[in-house]
Amino acid sequence: MHPTRIFFEKTGRAIYISHLDLMRAFTRALRRANLPMWYTEGFNPHPYLAFPLPLPLGQQGLREACDIRLLETVPHDDVCTRLNAVLPEGLRVLTVQEPWDKAGDIAAAEYHITVNGDIAQAEYLLREGKLTAKKMGKKGHRKVEKEVELMPMVKQYAFENDMLHCTLAAGSTVNLNPTLLLNVLGLDATQLTRIRLLKHDDSAWA
Repeated sequence: MHPTRIFFEKTGRAIYISHLDLMRAFTRALRRANLPMWYTEGFNPHPYLAFPLPLPLGQQGLREACDIRLLETVPHDDVCTRLNAVLPEGLRVLTVQEPWDKAGDIAAAEYHITVNGDIAQAEYLLREGKLTAKKMGKKGHRKVEKEVELMPMVKQYAFENDMLHCTLAAGSTVNLNPTLLLNVLGLDATQLTRIRLLKHDDSAWA
């Protein structure tokens, strides 16, 4: 078995593809590309694929990841070419490699966000360093509304005209969706792009 990591971009109309439909699109593409896939066992075998940190609906991604398993060695460039020939518009494979890092190594995500709204007020709120939001959480078996402090999850930020460049906590334990941050800042996004995933030392996750 050969674990293989695919880095791809999700742009254009593909940003409106749900995560479930994204998995279906990749499953179809893997079959059409005639790659020697490792299939799961059980009553409904299907090609193994995993997305370490799925992209929320409506967001653009310039370096998203999908992990697959091949039964035999296939040159990475060949995998890239064969998949790009059959993937739908808006999904394009960038590179293929062996997995170096684990999903649990993801600690942050870098974003470029084109915004509308009072940027001066948003900058003031960020400088003040106290941003709270209400989120639904669990208390035992019940769902309850909780207040969450956002600033510890904002690693870096900078405004450039109507563009917000920011690095936010991301991963399986702590994760800040940029749309929640924008809501608290009173901003709307006209385009929201996740640039790449990062590790705890701020190096690129690979």
